[in-house]
Amino acid sequence: MDETSALIEAILREQEEEEEAHIRRNRTTQNATLKNNDNEWQTVSYQKRNRNKNSSKQPLADHNSAADPSSDVFSSVERHSEERRRRLLEVQIAAEAATSDAAPSRSKRHSDDEDDDDAEPEAGAAPNGSSEAKKAKQKKPKKLKVTVAEAASRISADDLAAFLAEITASYESQQDIMLMRFADYFGRAFSSVSAAQFPWLKTFKESTVAKIVDIPLLHISEDIYKISTDWISHRSYEALGSFVLWSFDNILEDLASHQGVVKGSKKVVQQSSSKSQVAIFVVLAMVLRRKPDVMISLLPIMKESQKYQGQDKLPVIVWVITQASQGDLVMGLYLWVSLLLPMLNVKSGCNPQSRDLILQLVERIITFPKARSILLNGAVRKGERVVPPWALDSLLRITCPLPSARIKATERFEAVYPTLKEVALAGTPGSKAVKHLAQQILSFAIKAAGEANPDLSKEASNIFIWCLTQNPDCYKQWDLLYMDNLEASILVLRKLSGEWKEYFVKHPTLDSLRETLKSFSQKNEMALAKVDDGTRHALLKDADKYSKVILGRLSQGHGCMKGMAIFSVVLAVGAVFMSQNMHLWDYNKLTEMLNLS
Repeated sequence: MDETSALIEAILREQEEEEEAHIRRNRTTQNATLKNNDNEWQTVSYQKRNRNKNSSKQPLADHNSAADPSSDVFSSVERHSEERRRRLLEVQIAAEAATSDAAPSRSKRHSDDEDDDDAEPEAGAAPNGSSEAKKAKQKKPKKLKVTVAEAASRISADDLAAFLAEITASYESQQDIMLMRFADYFGRAFSSVSAAQFPWLKTFKESTVAKIVDIPLLHISEDIYKISTDWISHRSYEALGSFVLWSFDNILEDLASHQGVVKGSKKVVQQSSSKSQVAIFVVLAMVLRRKPDVMISLLPIMKESQKYQGQDKLPVIVWVITQASQGDLVMGLYLWVSLLLPMLNVKSGCNPQSRDLILQLVERIITFPKARSILLNGAVRKGERVVPPWALDSLLRITCPLPSARIKATERFEAVYPTLKEVALAGTPGSKAVKHLAQQILSFAIKAAGEANPDLSKEASNIFIWCLTQNPDCYKQWDLLYMDNLEASILVLRKLSGEWKEYFVKHPTLDSLRETLKSFSQKNEMALAKVDDGTRHALLKDADKYSKVILGRLSQGHGCMKGMAIFSVVLAVGAVFMSQNMHLWDYNKLTEMLNLS
């Protein structure tokens, strides 16, 4: 750079010296002319103007060049000046090229400033020189785009098996470290996959549950999956629980970073992750499918912490539950009830998109092959009901809204409700667990039956009667709630009266019902004597009417049953007597006796 500057300065000095010599010769010529014309009129002339005129009359000057001995001298000087300008320009272009090669990271703005400072106004080709300098810059090679499928295909089953055997031996008593090394292995395998090749959040939001269930495991070969899940099956629930929570937190952090970009700027920029998110999803899906029960210990944490709540996290939670349901259908429904059903509550204001996603998941669960038998057999998991009483109450109210509150999703709820109700009421009739369940359900069923909602009241009264058939103690519970829930009690009594034959067959004993109805009659008489409200008086009269109707049927049934019982005893005694004395009877006499009878 110093040699170039020195050369430019030398050329400039040489040019200045020649121009000064040219000016001196012009002055000498003018002085000689003035001396010869001292006594004559003189014409004032301007050197610059004359120079312009001479340049405009170039052909005439060329014609008279032979007559003017100084013309050759001037043209020679001008030619030398043009050559020096060209040389100066070439030196500048070479200097710029050398500068760009020596410092390729310099900014365009900085290089443009240097061009403006160094270039002279006459250098009309300077912009072309800068473009040539730009062309001289080498373009950075583009990184090859690696897809999830390509990265997954490069994983060697033998290498994975050897790696797992090595870390199992090295960290035998440290399963937490073992699982982190397991995740690191897949992290290295998918490290070349950028976030742009795995836009999981966009995919989850725009795809159905059926499509996201196999993301990204659809790219993992069966050999890799089997080796991994077999190894996972030997890990403890405690270590797996910590690992699942760590993986879930990692995904939620990535979700928060995406949401932060969206809120802070107009354009979303996909950022590549340091430990490919693909690997986190792969290992988490494997663990959830192989050991879905690990989620039981994590449910209290997920319910209490705000970190795991909110509709913005719904796509991730749905994906987690789908993975668990692939390994255990009952666990999938249990997680759906525990984590997603509360979001459908009207008070929480669930939006249509979230409601659709939640419905898609439960529809997928109950339409699974042999789902009904699987769910009924697993209705109780480790002492807890998969669909507890509070969940049945929520489902009842979501499925049976007021006619004015029905939405498009109501029909879909009506389709899944019967199966979910069966699971909620499943159990061995007469067992201690079912009796306790009946008492729990009756308390909310009688409240729902008394609401001014025809569909809700009808379904709740059916559930209430089911409770009565499962536990005789429910009649005592009904007696305590009777006066505070008079409208619901009238609805149940009317239903029992109208469907008496069906109810009579299902009920094992009627003594508890008879005692309860007698208690109702006494309470009705006492209340009628004191009540002043016309509406209340009418309700008490209806309740007393249905109570007496059922009591009358119970009395008739009791008399018939008593007569049948006596006849049965007599017939049995006669049969025994005849069998013991059959040899004393004459066959002909016996025939005549039967004919007479």
